[in-house]
Amino acid sequence: MWTRRNCSCAQNAQIRDEKTNTKYSIKHVWASDYHLETCQTYQHNFKNVKVICKDIKELDIDSLGEIDAFAYGFPCNDFSIVGESKGFDGEFGGLYKYGVNVINRYNPYFFIAENVGGLASANEGKAFKNILRDLGNAGAEGYELTVHKYKFEEYGIPQKRHRIIIVGIAKSLKKKFQVPAPTHLDNYVSVKETFEKKPIPLDAYNHEFTTQSKTVVERLKYIQPGQNIWQTELPEHLQLNVKGAKLSQIYKRLHPDQPSYTITGSGGGGTHGYHYSEYRALTNRERARIQTFPDDFIFVGKKESVRRQIGMAVSPVMSKIIFEAVLKTLADIDYPSTQARYS
Repeated sequence: MWTRRNCSCAQNAQIRDEKTNTKYSIKHVWASDYHLETCQTYQHNFKNVKVICKDIKELDIDSLGEIDAFAYGFPCNDFSIVGESKGFDGEFGGLYKYGVNVINRYNPYFFIAENVGGLASANEGKAFKNILRDLGNAGAEGYELTVHKYKFEEYGIPQKRHRIIIVGIAKSLKKKFQVPAPTHLDNYVSVKETFEKKPIPLDAYNHEFTTQSKTVVERLKYIQPGQNIWQTELPEHLQLNVKGAKLSQIYKRLHPDQPSYTITGSGGGGTHGYHYSEYRALTNRERARIQTFPDDFIFVGKKESVRRQIGMAVSPVMSKIIFEAVLKTLADIDYPSTQARYS
């Protein structure tokens, strides 16, 4: 019965029960975002999905349509370790409650919520406790929560991206989600393999190269792969006049034999991610490769907007791993698992 309705999920997933030859799958129904070009990208790639493009505060939840599952990533701006962490006191901190409202309205069999790793420590951990309390008590009978900080590189993602993901299964189902076991603990996928095993065609969509200034090119020549500008002795005319905190990603070049550092969606000069063998910033198609988007996934918008969309997304491959583990849980199919932890 739990598959009788559709799902507003971020990633299609499917499994098959070999014992009964039964197929379990997830189908998109609706999606929501307030950023116009993000909505256009979603609609372009998922043509049969209803996309609602408006501020979540103005969303008519009752009109969305029945679902069995719900996935959302509530804004992480105020919980991120980059910049000032404001928690609930920031502009975006309380927006997770709109997801709670959706769960209360539709009582899905399960939900998945994603946020930055810094969520657990925001406001001395008080914000996180409130979020878990509200999600656990949502719906008609509440949800059994499994909370884990996933290290994406441990699952074959060519990127060191650490995110807290909360999986809630309706208590009425009497099932407990287990964190899928890492598959690449000792064999991370490197960016060199990601780029060179199947080279990106020069005419690929979203593969526009940035014209680098002579100063940036000269600066990058001093910086070794895997290092940032603060780890390098530069001539005075190439140094940056920065006071206070020095972000590690400033003019940081990828290391060819390691996963990428975290791909971000915004930031000024020096935060674009830089190639390991060429003196330039990454293209959006390269960023999308690192995030595991397929090459035929087209992003709509100008270059900086596309960068934002890629950096704020959850890796499709990581999403698929988690969604399929949830389906296996609901279908009583065993799979390798590990202990949940978020510290």
